[in-house]
Amino acid sequence: MSNYYVCTAIPYVNAEPHIGTAMDLLTADVLARAAAQRGDNVIFSTGTDEHGGKIAEKAAENKQKPQEFVDDISKRFVELGKLLNVSNNRFVRTTDKAHEQRAQIIWKALAKDIYKAKYTGWYCTGDEAFFTETEVKANNGICPNHNRPYEKIEEENYFFKLSNYTEAIHKAIQSGQYRIVPETRRNEILSLLKEGLEDISISRPKDKISWGIPVPGDTHQVMYVWFEALMNYITVLGYPEHDDFKHFWPANVQVIGKDIIRFHAAIWPAILLGLGIALPKQLYVHGFITVEGKKMSKTLGNVVHPKDIIDKYGVDAFRYYFLRHIPSYEDGDFSWERFENAYNNELANELGNAVQRTTAMIVKYQNGLIGDIPEAEHDIAKYEAALADCRFDRALDEVWEQVRGLNQYIDEEKPWEIAKQGDDEHLREVLAYQASNLIEIADLLAPFLPDTAAQIKSVFAEGIARPIEGTLFPKHDTTEK
Repeated sequence: MSNYYVCTAIPYVNAEPHIGTAMDLLTADVLARAAAQRGDNVIFSTGTDEHGGKIAEKAAENKQKPQEFVDDISKRFVELGKLLNVSNNRFVRTTDKAHEQRAQIIWKALAKDIYKAKYTGWYCTGDEAFFTETEVKANNGICPNHNRPYEKIEEENYFFKLSNYTEAIHKAIQSGQYRIVPETRRNEILSLLKEGLEDISISRPKDKISWGIPVPGDTHQVMYVWFEALMNYITVLGYPEHDDFKHFWPANVQVIGKDIIRFHAAIWPAILLGLGIALPKQLYVHGFITVEGKKMSKTLGNVVHPKDIIDKYGVDAFRYYFLRHIPSYEDGDFSWERFENAYNNELANELGNAVQRTTAMIVKYQNGLIGDIPEAEHDIAKYEAALADCRFDRALDEVWEQVRGLNQYIDEEKPWEIAKQGDDEHLREVLAYQASNLIEIADLLAPFLPDTAAQIKSVFAEGIARPIEGTLFPKHDTTEK
């Protein structure tokens, strides 16, 4: 039995979760469930990033203290995980005392790579990030993400010697020791590394940003939010002394969105190298989701919350669309029309009908008795390879090849005709084969559509067909969108 650790980027709690937030959770959940299905011991961690000036700003707008604000918003991310039927067994908050204490231990352990210096740069509180003179000029001094002027900041901060680790990170990626998928993202970070990494500011004066973890030994500075938030992937395992850290690190897969690749494929590996510990085995970087071809925004009024979809179609239909119809390696789009088509044509018609037809015929012709169910023997190598490469869309394509193949088999064999001919033995073989196929399909679907998979398996449990009440994919709300 192996140990398996998968973790997601932790979203910043300055805004409500939406369908884009769901992608980290869903893809990591598939990996965690697949590992558990193989018999591995699994730790699956997600959480929330809760420090920084932007949080303090939002809390003030809401007339709340920062801790009250993050407590309220963090709960909504916990609720999202439950809504999506995500199987994480860890949820880390960067305001947890354990994280704060371990972040300070990490800071001290990196002492040889940390120095204090004066810094002048352009800053945007909305991004919690500094920008170069070139970037600021290109945007005419206005941050395009937040429509506010960049602030010219001159202050004394602590710096991390990121420049020391350019070559080591480059080598780890090139050798495959640190695998980044898809290749386009790997090439993106390799291109950045070729230019050479520059040392980064990792603290802010406490009189500028008070909402943060204090720098050890300096009451006037707090850790820069992006720096300490990255540490969550090992603080949640109890770095440095806990058995979980010793047995589950390095992570098998870290899941992030493409907008934070620099932090996770350059700064985070440098922190780990500075600590003298292994890099994650694989970094999976997914794209963005648009709605009806447009970027989600409150101004356009097109922000979609997963609950809007799940209330109508159910959680497994949601999981199916976003894992199959959002490309695993590229940006994807959500539209109500495309979702409805996938629901009707693929889930209800192809999979739902295959289960319903098979069950109905076993009940009608054999009083529900299936007899011996042979083990299905389809080649699932492509499915397994797709999962290993985090190509969730392709893995589901492979499953649907079997679903469509089964429907074709039923149409060609025509069990109803065999029943008319009175060939009971052949009919038993055909129907048992159908049941066998559906059990295998359920096994393959288990990491993706856990409730559906369990329901299909229960239909054919113990060699007896038990019809589903209603349909496999019932709509929960028939209101038109």
